[in-house]
Amino acid sequence: MEKQFSKIEQALQKYNTELDDAQVREAVKKIIAEKVPQNDTPEVKRFLFGSIELTTLKTTDSDESVMAFTERVNDFAAAYPALPHVATICVYPCFAKTVSETLEVEGVEVACVSGSFPSSQALIEVKVAETALAVKDGATEIDIVMPVGKFLSGDFEGVCEDITELKAACGDAAMKVILETGDLRNCSDIKKASILSMYAGGDYIKTSTGKEKVSATPEAAYVMCQAIKEYYDETGIQIGFKPAGGINTVMDAVIYYTIVKEVLGEKWLTNKWFRMGTSRLANLLLSEIEGQELKFF
Repeated sequence: MEKQFSKIEQALQKYNTELDDAQVREAVKKIIAEKVPQNDTPEVKRFLFGSIELTTLKTTDSDESVMAFTERVNDFAAAYPALPHVATICVYPCFAKTVSETLEVEGVEVACVSGSFPSSQALIEVKVAETALAVKDGATEIDIVMPVGKFLSGDFEGVCEDITELKAACGDAAMKVILETGDLRNCSDIKKASILSMYAGGDYIKTSTGKEKVSATPEAAYVMCQAIKEYYDETGIQIGFKPAGGINTVMDAVIYYTIVKEVLGEKWLTNKWFRMGTSRLANLLLSEIEGQELKFF
């Protein structure tokens, strides 16, 4: 096991993981002040609408409510043919079949949170089984939570093993690793967690579950995008980015777009590589695009 651990340590050593939180805050402040206004445009809002992962993760979800939720996406394509459709519908694994059988819009992915979301606290066998069943039922993307407890106690080997096993269970489905950045201690932790998650097989890294006190922040996004860029420069592997949780306003979304644009560049500005986990934003963006208050979803 020592050999495996040193391999992970060696991987981390290739990157600058000692970050100054104050410097990150200043860099983000500068981007927001200087670059956000030019991205506050109808074109960017249309793009952002097409990057939404329309999400329902409620205790009260049922086959009927999830079917109705999916039908809204079908209806939207007919009602607004000139606008992009959302990127995915994101649900619990028990509804993967409902969504995949109800969804009629080409190009909308079926995403499931899996691996004992949102805590990730379950036996790995249980997490693997849940993930494999979600894929069997039609999930084309899987969102898992990094084992945060293992990360905070320094068990980086355990973190990578969990992620790698779940990636194997995904088969051809893309896997997003949620870092739960609000539970991490500082920017250095976020950078390390990002590197480990990509190194272990994540296709995307995602900020948050939306179930903890602190969700996505521009600072966490900035650090994660830096990590994605450095990983791409080192390996040639492009990793996607997904802020989620606490994206409450159109301006929040424009800020995340701007950070991706400034740190990662145009190559990431597609609805494959940049996603936003939110539901309330869909109506807000639609209202701004159409110039009137709309509550479609």
